[in-house]
Order: sequence, then C-alpha cells, then structure tokens
Amino acid sequence: PDGSRVNAVIPPVAVDGPYLTVRRFGTGLLEAESLVALGTVDRAGLEALRCAVEGRLNIVISGGAASGKTTFLNAIAGYISLERERVITIEDAAELRFGEGNLVRLECRPANVEGRGRVDPRQLVRNALRMRPDRIIVGECRGPEAFDMLQAMNTGHPGSMTTVHANSPRDALRRLEIMVLMAGEGLPYAAVRDHIGSAVDLIVHLTRRPDGRRVLSEICVLRSYDHAAGAYELVRAQRGEGGRLVLPLAPDQAERLSLFGGRRRPEGPEAAEHDGG
Repeated sequence: PDGSRVNAVIPPVAVDGPYLTVRRFGTGLLEAESLVALGTVDRAGLEALRCAVEGRLNIVISGGAASGKTTFLNAIAGYISLERERVITIEDAAELRFGEGNLVRLECRPANVEGRGRVDPRQLVRNALRMRPDRIIVGECRGPEAFDMLQAMNTGHPGSMTTVHANSPRDALRRLEIMVLMAGEGLPYAAVRDHIGSAVDLIVHLTRRPDGRRVLSEICVLRSYDHAAGAYELVRAQRGEGGRLVLPLAPDQAERLSLFGGRRRPEGPEAAEHDGG
C-alpha cells in the first residue's frame, strides 16, 4: 500500500542463500525547495526550472541509476498548478505524487501466470491521450513508449516530462533515438532525430557523487536538430549577471515560456533569465 518495491531471490540462483531487497519511498510530499536544502540544486538553478515548468517547456531528466531522477521529477512537478491543469502520470510502479487536484495516476500491470492481462507503458500513454490531459508525465521511458511520449510533447501537451537512464545529456538523446526506433514505426533515422529535436526543450542531468549526494550537474536546452550539420543544437545553460542562470532558448521556446509563465518569473538577484535569440 505504501508503494514499496520488493525483490526476492532464492537458491539455487542465489548461491549463498536467499536475499530480499526492499525499496521504500517517503509518504510525504517533497517540495522543490527541499532540493536546495539537500544541496541537490542551488536557488538559481531551481528558479530556472520553476520558470521552465510553469512555462510549459518539455523536460527530460537524465542520470544514472540511483541518481535521484524520480525524486527530482516529483519535486519540480510540484510547480504545476493542479487547479488549472489536468495531469496524467504513467509509471511501472506508482511513485509520483506531487499534490492534490486534477491528477490522474496510471500504473502498468504485469501479465498473469497465463501470460495474459499485461498493460504496458505504451498502452497507457496512448490511452492517456484520450483523457484530455494538459500534460503527461511518464515516470521513466525505457522502450517504445518514448515514441508516443514525444508525440504527446509535439501535439498539444506542452510541459510534459519524463526521465531517462543516461550518462550525459547527449547520451540521453541517443537513448531516446534507440527507444523511438524500438516502436517499429518505420521512421527514417533523420526523422527520428527531428522528432526528438522538436519535442524536447530541456535536458536536466543528475549525477550521484561518491559520498552518495545527488546533484544537478547541468541543464541543457535542446533548440532543434540541425539537418545541415547532422547534429542536435544542444546548448548548456550558463551563469549570467548576478549569478542568474540563463536558458539559451530558441525563439519558439522563449515565446511559449513567456505565454504560460513569463509573468511569474521572480526578479531577485538569483532569478532565471531566458535568451530567445
């Protein structure tokens, strides 16, 4: 009932005896401000992400295993106004809970002992598109559901978010390419890259330090896929005047951010800025 995950292995697979692994999750809501207190992100970085979430930019959170991707996603999703927006979350095992309101939580189902009844993430993403969502949040993209997730980002559901296992922002793009190809839609490789380049706005990369701390290592803006150069235009956010974090947004991204969330950006010395040039 509390969402804990249990994995058990027994002999002969477990050579030295049975092992039981329990993964537990906190029951309370982790507010985004807690990420600053934990040292995961500084205030300027958090303000940039607040503007991005409220401004309906599509966000992919990348990182290695146990780097805190789901926790980070859950925290920044708290900036979504569930009074004004209908949000649908899709997960293998339901973990995300970031407020009360118009939040619909969907969970995958494994097959029964007869191999029937399985409901996979791709089915849920496709079904979610019929539920009039403002945003769709997929807890983690691992396979062909990435194609449908990107479709949602590209077709009237701005502000959608997901996580991806990857070692860097560029590696996250390569992983997305592979997952889209797994969908078997027959898209040429250039079309796959263009699909990703037009759907994703930000890649937020997390790392786990040797001391166990999870930290935000970089925020990159995916401006587009450049066909002439045959490469993604992926630009890292940089510090501006007064320590502000400047998001080097493309004009269409800056326009969307201003339309949905520009008026709510703070004006303090650590506020986020965007450059729509």
